[in-house]
Amino acid sequence: MVGFAKSKEAFLKTFLELPNAIPSEDTINRLFSAIDSLEFEKYFTQWVTTVSSQHKGQIIAIDGKTIRGAKSHGKKSPIHMVSAWTCQNNMVLGQVKTAEKSNEITAIPELIEALDISGTIVTIDAMGTQLDIASKIIENNADYILAVKGNQAGLLQDIQDEFKFSKQVISVTDMDLGHGRIETRTCSVISNFEFVNLVSSQLLIDG
Repeated sequence: MVGFAKSKEAFLKTFLELPNAIPSEDTINRLFSAIDSLEFEKYFTQWVTTVSSQHKGQIIAIDGKTIRGAKSHGKKSPIHMVSAWTCQNNMVLGQVKTAEKSNEITAIPELIEALDISGTIVTIDAMGTQLDIASKIIENNADYILAVKGNQAGLLQDIQDEFKFSKQVISVTDMDLGHGRIETRTCSVISNFEFVNLVSSQLLIDG
């Protein structure tokens, strides 16, 4: 941070008084140590919401990552952060810290509730493919794209059968040349389920 501030000192002086030039690393450390982290997070989230109001209709990607290299009392710390990333603005809207990756299921609804996601499309990996999470997204007036993998074995098999036997599949294929290779992407959509089990597909139908 000190290095960045020194490289941008002329710019920073256009709105900051810096009578003693850029503060030292120790000064910055003391500042962050004195900040109430919960209060800071609350107001930071409010500020991010105001500056990213243009995310309406855009994609918000929710994902969890374990903090690499984090330690507590000399031992590896199992800090896992669940973040909401607005793809249009390239910025994090909010984060929730959990002790383990498995806690993402409870952390995601908490994060959704803290944000303004109305009018957006929320994407989450297979860990978040849960009825409660889908319902929370709908309650907040947003749409979702959820992944289905082996952790939802029954639903996965039903969806595979749906695409295999349904006569109402709409597909679009896109080819892209880049990084020395040709990539072909196919997106297939079904809006009328016939073969998916009603109980396992309730998550999809409600959305």
